[in-house]
Amino acid sequence: MEPEIRILVVDDEHAITILISRILQQPGYRVKTAESGREALDVMEEFSPNIVITDLKMPDMNGIELMRKVKEKRPEIDFILLTAFATVENAVQAMKEGAQDYLIKPLKDPDELRIAVSKILERQALLAANRLWQNQLSDGLPPADVLFAGMERIWDEIKQVAKTGVTVLLLGESGTGKSLIAKAIHSLSERKGPFVELNCAAIPETLIESELFGHERGAFTGAIKTKQGKFELAQEGTIFLDEIGEMPIGLQSKLLRVLQERSFERVGGVTTLTTTARVIAATNQDLLLNIKERRFREDLYYRLNVFPIALPPLRQRIRAMPTIAGYMIQTISAKVGVKPVKLTEESIKRLQSYSWPGNIRELHNVLERAIILNQGPELLLPAVLWPEPKPKIDKGDTSLQPGPRRLKSLEELEKDAIEEALKETGGHRRKAAEILGISLRTLQYKLKQYQIET
Repeated sequence: MEPEIRILVVDDEHAITILISRILQQPGYRVKTAESGREALDVMEEFSPNIVITDLKMPDMNGIELMRKVKEKRPEIDFILLTAFATVENAVQAMKEGAQDYLIKPLKDPDELRIAVSKILERQALLAANRLWQNQLSDGLPPADVLFAGMERIWDEIKQVAKTGVTVLLLGESGTGKSLIAKAIHSLSERKGPFVELNCAAIPETLIESELFGHERGAFTGAIKTKQGKFELAQEGTIFLDEIGEMPIGLQSKLLRVLQERSFERVGGVTTLTTTARVIAATNQDLLLNIKERRFREDLYYRLNVFPIALPPLRQRIRAMPTIAGYMIQTISAKVGVKPVKLTEESIKRLQSYSWPGNIRELHNVLERAIILNQGPELLLPAVLWPEPKPKIDKGDTSLQPGPRRLKSLEELEKDAIEEALKETGGHRRKAAEILGISLRTLQYKLKQYQIET
C-alpha cells in the first residue's frame, strides 16, 4: 500500500486555501489548511506534513519566517512559497532559505502547482532511497540521483517492480551498470535475505552447475564436502545471474525448472530443495538471435523476460555527465588518497563529445587515470586521452586543421587482441583462448560476433 502524502496549505485568504485543496484533491493525498503561520505550527504538531504550501505575505508571520521555524525542528519538510508580489529578490531569498519552489498567484494553470508538488515528491523518494541504501548496503551504491541520472523513467519502473517478486531481465551494453541496478532493485525490495551474484561467463562450464545448485560430498572428484549453491545462499533474497547469455545450453533446462517450480537438487543429490530467491538476470547479448542460433532456449527466455528493463548507453545520458563524473571524481579521489578536484568546463565538453563505447566502466577508468596524473586544483583531462594529431605537412593546402584522433572502441580493441592471439598460435583456438584468458566457448562466440575466419 502506497504511503499517504500529507500536504499543509497556509494562506490568510480562506478562498485560496479551499482552491488549492481542490487542486490537490487526488488519491493518496491528504490536505489540511491553516489561515496563519501560528495556526500552521499548531496543526503541524499532529499532522506532520511532507510538504507545506504557504503564502509569502501574511499578517502574523510571513512564509519565510514560518519556513525557518519549521526547518529548525523538521529540516526534511519541503516548502513551496506562493505570492502575488513577485520579485527576483523574493524568489532568491526564498530559495536561499530552503524553499523547493516559488509560484506566483493567482496560478495561471492548476497543473503548475501539481507539477511542483510532483517534483518535490520525486526528490523525497530519491532521498529516501539513498538513506535506505546507505543503511542496508555495505558495498555502497551511488546515490539514486547519480545512479539514475539521465534515466529517470527507469527509476520509476524500478520503484514499481522492486516491491514484487517477479523475475527481471536487464538488457544493455557492457559497462552500463547492470550489476548496480540489480542491487538497487534488491535494496528497494522488502526481501530479508542476501544479494547473491554469479557471473555465468566467469565460471568454467564444468563448475557452473555446482555454483548454482551446490553439490553433495563425493559428487565428483574434488568434492570433499557438501557445498551450498547460490540458490540456497540467496534464500529470501535475490540471485543476480550476470551474462545469462553465456549459460551452457545443457544447464538452461535446470534453470528453467527452478523458475517454474522453485525447486532443484544439488549435484549428486537426491533430496529436492526449494528456493524463495528472486531472480534478476542480465545480458549484453541479443538473446533472440541466440535462440535462432540454438544457443539459448526459447522457453527460458520467456521465463526470464517477465519484466525487461533496457539500460541506455552512456552516450544517451550525456546531459547527465556533470552529475555522473562529479560523483566519480569524489569516490576515486577518496580511493587514491587525493583531494577532490573540480571539473573544468573544457573537461566537461570533452567528456560529452566522446561516444563512450565502454560506457560507465570506461568513464571510471578515464577519470581514475586523469586524477592520478592531475597536478592542480582543477581536473584537466590529459592530452593523451584525446590527443590531437599533427596536421599533415602540405603547404599548398591551408584547409587542413588538426582534430581529435578517433580512439578505438573496446569492441575494436577486443577484435584486434583475438586476431593477434590467433596469429601467435597459428590459428589454434584453444591456445588462443588461454592467452586471452577466456573460455573456448566464449572465444567461439566472439569469432562469430566479429566474423573472424580461422
